[in-house]
Amino acid sequence: MRILMAVVVSFMMAGCASNVVTDYNSSTVFGNFSSWAFAAKQPDSGVTSLDDARVRDAVERELNRKAMRQVGQSEADVLISWQIVAEERLEQVGVGLGFGFGRGNFGWGVSAPPPVREVTEGKLVLRMVDSATDEVVWQAASRRYLNENQSPETRRQLIDEVVSEMFSQYPPGLN
Repeated sequence: MRILMAVVVSFMMAGCASNVVTDYNSSTVFGNFSSWAFAAKQPDSGVTSLDDARVRDAVERELNRKAMRQVGQSEADVLISWQIVAEERLEQVGVGLGFGFGRGNFGWGVSAPPPVREVTEGKLVLRMVDSATDEVVWQAASRRYLNENQSPETRRQLIDEVVSEMFSQYPPGLN
């Protein structure tokens, strides 16, 4: 029973952990921002990817919920930009094997660790730039990752959830 209770508590604690990390300029008065626009794409970024379109839709929806209006880039108080940053991580697959022998308090053992593979995943980073000063005033980064094995619907749902969680922490200090 104790093991079951420990497992339930650990799942509940993991569910409460935030999947988003935010940072902001503490001297910024976020109440002064009422309009926004998407920042111009970087010249080397080429065409808009499917994930870019998903992020764009999610950002529009969340900023509409914040009662901010979308305007042209030259009229906007803040510019929104994002990027999906590729990150490499190691993942263990399978189980390790080992054996040992000995007597009493002494013995010998040999083991082999489980196989490891390198996985590339994408982390979403969203930035809000004050158009008057051209400085980043708010930034959010996800701790959940996109990978190539996810279906289009799963990717859309994940992006929607992450962007919603990002903007749940905007403006800072109201949480």
